[in-house]
Amino acid sequence: MRIAIGVEYDGSRYGGWQAQSHDPYTVQARVQQALSRIAAHPVEVICGGRTDAGVHASGQVIHFDTTAERPMHAWVMGGNSHLPPDIALRWAQPVEEGFHARFSARRRAYRYVILNRQQRPALLARKVSYDYRTLDAARMAAAALPLLGEHDFSSYRAVACQARSPVRTIHRLEVQRQGEFILLDIEANGFLHHMVRNIAGVLLAIGAGERPVEWSREVLESRDRSAGGVTAQPWGLYLVRIDYPEEFGIPQLPPPALVW
Repeated sequence: MRIAIGVEYDGSRYGGWQAQSHDPYTVQARVQQALSRIAAHPVEVICGGRTDAGVHASGQVIHFDTTAERPMHAWVMGGNSHLPPDIALRWAQPVEEGFHARFSARRRAYRYVILNRQQRPALLARKVSYDYRTLDAARMAAAALPLLGEHDFSSYRAVACQARSPVRTIHRLEVQRQGEFILLDIEANGFLHHMVRNIAGVLLAIGAGERPVEWSREVLESRDRSAGGVTAQPWGLYLVRIDYPEEFGIPQLPPPALVW
């Protein structure tokens, strides 16, 4: 049986999603350990969107194959009983064998949350990105427009990115202010390594008035990572949704109020 599960987690203290031989303290490693105890056999899970160290998720989707017969609520409740407080399984359901958490995904959506005030946060430390500069959300929104559509995003991916093609399609990229918070929402057919954080770094520099609005387009057209700005902090980044064809019936639960 193939089972899909929704996962949310606070990535603050983890080395990212992906299990690594040199860093076993990852979200994937903890989830696999928990589900393996419920299945009573080793379980390997595949995720819909790999997240970096410090990045959070409210809408992660995984799948795994098992010979164990368990009620769906047993995977969720039992799995959560073996997980730390900062990782939680939200739902579980059987899916057809053709479903793949990564390759069946059509779009992924992230939200980047920026606290924009003079004083650093305490209660929201490592839950939001923090910037003390006075940021102009309207300038950031205008600078985001040239990035919409299909482009070569070489300038906005990490130098170590291993993706075979730098071409991606951004379907939505919006910036808005809500009180002391600036929210950056981005939805695309796929993302390159550090792509969202590099876009955020460029928009932050423009919002602070350190660069002109046209700089985002100039960076894009250069196709040169060295032309871009600094990579923004991971703390404010949330994977909020992964979209799949309706035929798979994957639930779309609203994210927590903190990120929405």
